[in-house]
Amino acid sequence: HTLPPKPGSVLILLYEENGVIKLPLTKRATYKGAHSAQISFPGGKAEAGENAIQTALREAEEEIGVHQPDVKVIGQLSDFNVIPSNFIVTPIVGALNYVPVFKPDPREVDKIISAALTDLIREDAVYEEEILAGGLYPMIAPHFLIEGEIVWGATAMMLNEFRMVVREIFKV
Repeated sequence: HTLPPKPGSVLILLYEENGVIKLPLTKRATYKGAHSAQISFPGGKAEAGENAIQTALREAEEEIGVHQPDVKVIGQLSDFNVIPSNFIVTPIVGALNYVPVFKPDPREVDKIISAALTDLIREDAVYEEEILAGGLYPMIAPHFLIEGEIVWGATAMMLNEFRMVVREIFKV
């Protein structure tokens, strides 16, 4: 790429349901494009003049219907360079103090799945066996299995960084 990467951000949104801390991921709608049908965090590219937090909150509202003012931003992770789509993505960590009723945007989101934090921080949460990248190319890629969906690539790497931070905080 000769162009500098485009800024974007995603929201890792924590909420508690029945004593379990969860976070939503979206399964992208199927379309002709680099990220068709992939599992990702709500998020997208920055609009002019937005910072990473504003982008993450706006995109989460557009994609999954989360009311922006209700999200308490508690931190951010390392910027992540997504080389295939030439993005530099900032993961923002936020929390809601109630169980959200998600409203997926039918154009962008096929469905919303929720990961339990306790499942993510287990020692054996990251799988290393072969997956079919893009449904076509067999490769060994670290990934998570959430509600039967394979989470890999940039999303899995961001999720793993989040997982390591949480494991460190709670000395798991």
